[in-house]
Amino acid sequence: MSLHAQDDPDLRRAQEERLRAVWKPPEGLFLRWTDTNNNRVGVWYTLTAFGFMLFAGVLALIMRTQLAVPDNDLVSANTFNQLFTLHGSMMMFLFAVPMFEAVSIILLPQLLAARDLPFPRLSAFGYWSFLIGGVFVSGSIFFNAAPDGGWFMYPPLTTRTDLSGLGADIWMLGLSFIEVSSVAAAVELIVGVLKCRPPGMRLNLMPLYAWYILVVAVMILFAFPPLIAGDVLFEMERLLGWPFFDAARGGDPLLWQHLFWIFGHPEVYIVFLPSIALFAMLIPTFAQRHLLGYPWIVLAAVGTAFLSFGLWVHHMFATGLPKISLAFFSAASEAVAIPTGIQIFAFIATLWAGKVKWSTPLLYASGSLAIFVVGGLTGVMVAVAPFDWQAHDTYFVVAHLHYVLIGGTLLPLFGGLYYYWPLITGKKLSDRMGRIAFWIMFVGANLAFFPMHLSGLEGMPRRVFTYPAELGIGGLNLASTIGAYLFAAGVAIVCLDLALSPTRPKGKRNPWNAGTLEWLALPDDEDWGIRSVPLIESRYPIWDQKDFVKKVDEGRFFLPDAEEGRRETIITTVLDARPIAVIRLGTPSWKPMLTAIVLGAVFILTTYHLYMAALFAAFATLAMVLWWLWTGTAEIPEKPCKAIGHGLEVPLYLSGPSSSGWWAMFITMMADATAFSGLVFGYYFFWTIHAEFPPPAFPGPGMLWPMVALALTLVGWAGTIATREVHARGKVTLARTLLVVSLLATFASLFAGLAGPWQYAMNPEAHVYPAIVWTLAIWTAVHAGIGAIMQGYALARSLAGRMTPTYDADIRNITVYQHFLALTALVAYATIGLFPAVA
Repeated sequence: MSLHAQDDPDLRRAQEERLRAVWKPPEGLFLRWTDTNNNRVGVWYTLTAFGFMLFAGVLALIMRTQLAVPDNDLVSANTFNQLFTLHGSMMMFLFAVPMFEAVSIILLPQLLAARDLPFPRLSAFGYWSFLIGGVFVSGSIFFNAAPDGGWFMYPPLTTRTDLSGLGADIWMLGLSFIEVSSVAAAVELIVGVLKCRPPGMRLNLMPLYAWYILVVAVMILFAFPPLIAGDVLFEMERLLGWPFFDAARGGDPLLWQHLFWIFGHPEVYIVFLPSIALFAMLIPTFAQRHLLGYPWIVLAAVGTAFLSFGLWVHHMFATGLPKISLAFFSAASEAVAIPTGIQIFAFIATLWAGKVKWSTPLLYASGSLAIFVVGGLTGVMVAVAPFDWQAHDTYFVVAHLHYVLIGGTLLPLFGGLYYYWPLITGKKLSDRMGRIAFWIMFVGANLAFFPMHLSGLEGMPRRVFTYPAELGIGGLNLASTIGAYLFAAGVAIVCLDLALSPTRPKGKRNPWNAGTLEWLALPDDEDWGIRSVPLIESRYPIWDQKDFVKKVDEGRFFLPDAEEGRRETIITTVLDARPIAVIRLGTPSWKPMLTAIVLGAVFILTTYHLYMAALFAAFATLAMVLWWLWTGTAEIPEKPCKAIGHGLEVPLYLSGPSSSGWWAMFITMMADATAFSGLVFGYYFFWTIHAEFPPPAFPGPGMLWPMVALALTLVGWAGTIATREVHARGKVTLARTLLVVSLLATFASLFAGLAGPWQYAMNPEAHVYPAIVWTLAIWTAVHAGIGAIMQGYALARSLAGRMTPTYDADIRNITVYQHFLALTALVAYATIGLFPAVA
C-alpha cells in the first residue's frame, strides 16, 4: 500500500481503528494470564521486581535493628543468617537483574519504534518463571526454611546436608529456575536490538540505551551460565553425594568460588550498566543537546563488559592463590575504573556544554553518581591485595558494595522512574515529593553505609548477628541503623507518590522535550505503539528531522496499517537496518504461563526429593514446549510478501541467518556452550590441583565408547546439514530419509556416551574424577537426546506440510543446535577419552 493514501483522513481513521482492534490491551490494570504484550508484561515484571525489593529492604531493616546496639537478642543467630542470605539473594537475583530486564522490555520497543519485541511469548514465559521462582525462594522465610549460607553459598558448609537444611536446595534450585528467565530475557533483548530497529537506524545511530542493553544482555550469556554449571555440581553433591567440593574425596571448595564469582563480579556491571543507560537518555534531555562522546561511550561500555570478566579473583585474594594471579587480577580490577570514568566524564561534559534544566530525574542522576564514585574509590582500595587482606570479610566491604549498588543501581532506577513515568502512564510524578524523597535517601544512604567503613576498619566482621560492647563500635552501628531507616523513609515517600499518581491528570506529550523515539507515545496511546514505523536519519530524530512527529502521526512512514488484522513489526538487517521482512508476533496465549508452571514444578519437586513427580513434570514441560513451538512458530503465511509503504514489499517469512528465530537459537546455544565450558573448566581445574589425575585407583571410561559416541554425533550433525541442503533443493523424500538416519545416529550417541563410564563401573560417589566424567557424559547425552527430539520435530513438521523447501526455518534452526552439539561432543569425549588417555 502506498503511503500517499494516508492523505485521505477517512482512510487514516479506518486504519487506526484496525490497529486498535488488533492491539487493544485488557481493560484496567489487570494482567491477564494469557497476556503476551511486552508493554503490559514489562509493567508487571517491573512492579513484581519492585515488590521483591521492598520485601528485601524490610529484611535489611530487621538486621539493622538487631545490630543497632551491642548484645541485642531481637532475632536468633539462625534467623539472622536467613535474613542476610535472603536479603542479598533477593536484591541480586530478584531485583537488580530482573528490574533492568523488565524496564528494557517496556522501553526497547518504543525506543526502536517497534510494535513489539520479536518474542513476546518468551517475555511472558520469563515473567511467569521469575514470579514463581521468586515467590518460592522469598516465601521460604515464613516457614523457617530460608537459605542461611550467605548469598554466595560457599561449600562445604552448604553442601553438607548435616550442616545445612532444606534452605540450600531452595536457594540453589529456586534461583536456577529464575536464571532461566534471565537468559530468556537476554535472548529477547539481543534479538530485539539487532533485528527490530526501524529502517535507517544503523548501529551508530542506535540510542545509547539500546547499546547498553545489548552489551549487558551479551554479558548475561557469559556470566549466568557458569553459575548454572556450578549449580549442577552443587546439587549433584547435595542430592547424590558426588564429591565436587569435598576435599576428602578429591574435590575442592575453591571450584565453587571460581564458578560463582565468574558470575558474581560481572553481575555487578550487569546491574550497573543499565542504570548508566538511563543517564545516557535523560542527561541529553535536560542538557537539551546531543550527548558528547557517543563512540567513546559505546567503546567504554564494551570495555567495561570485557574487563568485568577478568575481575572475579579479587573476591578470592585471601584464599592463598599464586602471587602472579593476585597481580593480574589486582591490575584488572583497577583498570576497569578507566572505561567507567570515561562514561561519567562524558555525562559531566554534556551537562557542562548544554543549557541544563534541573529536574527531579537529573537530581537523582547527580546524587547517584556522587555515591557511586565513593564506592568506586573504595573498590580501587580493595583491588589492592595487601589492603584486601586486611579488609576482607569486614564491614568495609559491606560499605563498598552498598555504595556501588545504591549509587550505581538503586538511585538511578528512581531517577529513571521519575523520568519515564509520564511515558508509561501519561502522568508526571510529584517533583516536590520526589525531591524530598531524594534528599532523605541521599542522607540516609551516607549515614547508613559510611560508618561501616570505620566499623570495618575497627575489625567488625561481616555476617555476625551481634557484637560485644567492648569493641567500641556501638555508636557506629546505631548511626548505620538510623541511616537505614531514613533511607527506608525516602523509599516510602516514593511509594506514596506512586500511589497518588492515578489521581493526577494526564500530562502533555513528551513533557521533557526529549529527542528520542520513545517520546512519540501519546499520553492516552493504545498498546499498539506508534502510528507508523519511521525512517531514522539521526540519533535524536524528534529534534533533528523536520516535521518528524507529524509524519509519524499521519502514517507517512512504514507499516502504517494492520491490513490483515495481525500483530506485526518490521525485521531489519543487523548492521544498517534495511527492512527485509515483516514478522507476525505472538498473540495472547496460555502456553507461556503453563510452560513456566510445569518447568517450575521440576525444580520445586526436586527440592523436596520427589524425583518421580519431577520426572513427570519434566515430560510435561517437554510436551508444553513442543505444543508451543508447533502452534506458535514458523507459521506459513497466506501470501509471500507484504507492502510496507513507499513502494516497498518485503517477505512475511524468513529462515536462516536473516531471521529472528535463527538468531534466537544461536544466542541460546551460546549460553548453553558457556555453561558447558564451566563444567569443562571443573575437569581441568581438578587436573591442575592433583598430582595424578585421574588417580590410579579410579580407571577412566576408556577410549572406545567416547570415540564411538563422538562418531555417531558427527554422523547426526553431518546428516542434518545434508538434510538442510537437499531439502532446499526440493528433494523432500531424500531429505526425510537423511533426517531419519541423523535422528537414529544422534539418539544412539546418547547411549554410547554413557556406555564408557557404565562399562568401567565408575563410582561417582567414591572420588571426584569419576564424578566429573559422569557429569560431562550425562550433559552431552542429554543434549544428544534433545537433538534427537529436534530432528524428530522437524521430520514431523515436514510430514505435516508445515515445513517445505521454501518455508524451512525449522531445519535451519535445528542445524544451529547440531553445530553446538557436535562441538560439545568433541570437547567432552576428547576430554574424558583422550586427556589423559586411560585404558
